[in-house]
Amino acid sequence: MTNPDERRLSAGLYLVATPIGNARDITLRALDILRAADVLAAEDTRSLRRLAQLHGIDLADRPLLSYHEHNGAKMRPRLLAEIAAGRVVAYMSEAGTPTISDPGFDLARAARADGLSVTTAPGASAVVAALTMAGLPTDRFFFAGFLPNAAKARRRALEEVAATPGTLVFYESPRRLGAMLADAAAVLGGAREAAVCREITKKFEELRGGTLETLAAHYADAPAKGEIVVLVGRGTPAEVGETAIEDALRDALTTMSVRDAADSVSGALGVKRRQVYQAAMRLSAEDDTPERDA
Repeated sequence: MTNPDERRLSAGLYLVATPIGNARDITLRALDILRAADVLAAEDTRSLRRLAQLHGIDLADRPLLSYHEHNGAKMRPRLLAEIAAGRVVAYMSEAGTPTISDPGFDLARAARADGLSVTTAPGASAVVAALTMAGLPTDRFFFAGFLPNAAKARRRALEEVAATPGTLVFYESPRRLGAMLADAAAVLGGAREAAVCREITKKFEELRGGTLETLAAHYADAPAKGEIVVLVGRGTPAEVGETAIEDALRDALTTMSVRDAADSVSGALGVKRRQVYQAAMRLSAEDDTPERDA
């Protein structure tokens, strides 16, 4: 009897999740798809070659195409044409689940727009792996990806998610980790529970928990290495930092009255209106801005 996994796959785009560290964290179905695909596409073809070698997959003379953020616009039409011609195209990101902070998103979106079949072979994901090990609430979470590089833009992005009723998940680079944690402590509140997950499933895997304040202090003097996921526990209105409130008010006061600015910022950050209104009055007086509520 023929094994169902050995049958010919239907034409379409197959998004194949790959290990984020340990090479054995790949599913049998993912390996079947990589063996059966007519065309192989990868964010990093070197990673695909290494994975194929480790698991005894013969790439033979099948097309092995590089697809990344810099060549996506040029490569997409070719991959879509292959699928439209009845071929099986497998795409894998450098590590983890395709389309999650990954250029595969545009490919999958374009394939769906053309009416082509898109499916997934689920597996490793740094977001889910970090949530499972960090010990922070998982009933609700919000993945915010990478924060902006510039400090002002980063703080603004943190303000936007400050009142999210769930655990916040970020990707971060080692060189920006200390600055990101310091900004998060200022904007979200230094007492907020957090965790830094580093090199998940790899030899030097590390999980460090604590408050944003203590983590910011630690990584200010101890630069990290490797792939990093930062998690921040659910906040309460009282934990939204004064910096976040004042920054939001300064922006609002450029176009609104004190009263309207207080209403807007209070609603956006989930902070009691009285606290925000008092801060708005203080900022207005400091800037010598006339009270426009009269």
